[in-house]
Amino acid sequence: MSIFLNKDSKVIVQGITGGEGSKHTARMLAYGTNIVGGVNARKAGTTVTHTNKDGQEVELDVFGSVSEAVEKTGANVSIVFVPPAFTKDAVIEAIDAEVPLVVVITEGIPVQDSAEFWAHAKSKVDANGKQITRIIGPNCPGIITPGEANVGITPGNITGKGKIGLVSKSGTLTYQMMFELRDIGFTTAIGIGGDPVIGTTHIDALEAFEADPETEAIVMIGEIGGDAEERAAEFIKANVTKPVVGYVAGFTAPEGKTMGHAGAIVSGSSGTAAAKKEALEAAGVKVGKTPSEAAQLMRDIFAAK
Repeated sequence: MSIFLNKDSKVIVQGITGGEGSKHTARMLAYGTNIVGGVNARKAGTTVTHTNKDGQEVELDVFGSVSEAVEKTGANVSIVFVPPAFTKDAVIEAIDAEVPLVVVITEGIPVQDSAEFWAHAKSKVDANGKQITRIIGPNCPGIITPGEANVGITPGNITGKGKIGLVSKSGTLTYQMMFELRDIGFTTAIGIGGDPVIGTTHIDALEAFEADPETEAIVMIGEIGGDAEERAAEFIKANVTKPVVGYVAGFTAPEGKTMGHAGAIVSGSSGTAAAKKEALEAAGVKVGKTPSEAAQLMRDIFAAK
């Protein structure tokens, strides 16, 4: 099993002809991801060619709109590789086309733009009142279900399929944790991004991993700023029965200074790594002081099984 993404997911790439879109389309296809086309209104009707994991050349159609791409290919996932100024329009287009999963890799998106496309997604619900489009990101490495599909920029060769679910605010720490725990492997790893406004949250991922029968334990990586980790701790305490290991980046960050991610800023005692660690430990989460220590805590859990 996996969450949100599997081998049957049909993926389109918004911005497939750009530098980043082209490079990562090639990598995702080589991994085995089922990419079925791309979108660029100015290059509609053309094709791009890349090589799949079997070494065969694959010709992908470039469509003029997301709705056309969905209609022609049956795509149910879109990944967005467009410049920050155009990202809001690209995401809204995918939402209006009712794509179930939209992964936004772009960083540097104005917070107001992210808030607007997130509000737009929240307003589009099905007959049961459930939001139609899940957004992962922005400013994130995406999502990978090892051995099945990789939608994003996560290196595909650092880990294999296994029993751990991973949700992380940080891309590089995602990669480090996946590599350190490669002997156990992962069901799905999601980089949710570190911007102040994001789509999928720690809680969303925790809920999905809790419901996934093949995920036996969860790693949650947070960072200073905001209260997402504290809210996740409350959710874990009330709803999660599987063991959770945590790591919070930023123990040495100075107060009032933004550290790397736009959302990583500490004000007073609010949002500090120490406060987050305390909240998580109170919920029964084992928290490492370094990524390697967190990985060892997870190894200990599996050794005791």
